[in-house]
Amino acid sequence: MKYLSYVYKESYGYGILNDDETKVLSMDILLNELKLKVPENLKDFIRMYSNTLTNEFMGIWHKFNDMSIPLSDIKLTSPIPYPRRNIFCLGKNYVEHALEVNSLPGNVAAIPEIPIYFTKIADPSIGHLDNIKLPIGVSTKIDYEVELAVIIGKDGYNIPKEEAEEYIFGYTIGNDITARDIQKRHVQWFKGKSFDTFMPLGPYVVDKTEIKFPVELDISCFVNGELRQSSNTKNLIFDIPYIISDLSKGITLKAGDIILTGTPAGVGMGFNPYRFLKSGDVIECNIEKIGKLINSIA
Repeated sequence: MKYLSYVYKESYGYGILNDDETKVLSMDILLNELKLKVPENLKDFIRMYSNTLTNEFMGIWHKFNDMSIPLSDIKLTSPIPYPRRNIFCLGKNYVEHALEVNSLPGNVAAIPEIPIYFTKIADPSIGHLDNIKLPIGVSTKIDYEVELAVIIGKDGYNIPKEEAEEYIFGYTIGNDITARDIQKRHVQWFKGKSFDTFMPLGPYVVDKTEIKFPVELDISCFVNGELRQSSNTKNLIFDIPYIISDLSKGITLKAGDIILTGTPAGVGMGFNPYRFLKSGDVIECNIEKIGKLINSIA
């Protein structure tokens, strides 16, 4: 099941895709049929229901096929435009990427022995086909990073690795847009990754029941049709159970939290000479079983 957020006839909504991904059924129809409260947005839906309604939705979807909206008639937004907290991120979580960015500050060892965590602001995050705005006069070295994003489904503290999947709602695609010159100048990663429009997410959130655990998905990124990044999430240095367990030690992970799990090799600063983004570039991020997230540089 794929969840999405959208604008239809100038009104915000969220719901699920049908089986052939051509139509959208609004969540209020589904929840009203089940005589349940309708949360305002997908973030609140996750906090209230997590994955408890997946089977019920699958059982009643076809009853309302004639009330669905053609996918072509909506404007997709980020599935969670306003996350409840900053996005949790992992740096250098693929071996080849760790080696290609060894010029970053704090790089004592190219391949990390413990996870490198940071956060980035997404207020709001942007969606599929939205534009990324260049911070004119602030940065000239803008980079792309395709990443698998994990959406937490329920609150958890000190979560054992073997129970990590129980705390996942689903998965989406993230593009961790980064100003490399700012990242290096400030000797930390927060500001250079938190400029406005620097957090594309989408196009959908895929329910965890759709993706076999452990998660082994092909992941790639194209810039103007040219393949730049290609790997599989099985190559993560610190896998999803490790990340969830380790992050939750001393920090309560909350339903709706978003974790970016790291990017594979092939980012712009990994080339010689560098290949940073410029106005008009189109970035296409792909993850198997989730879809493609496309954004352009305004």
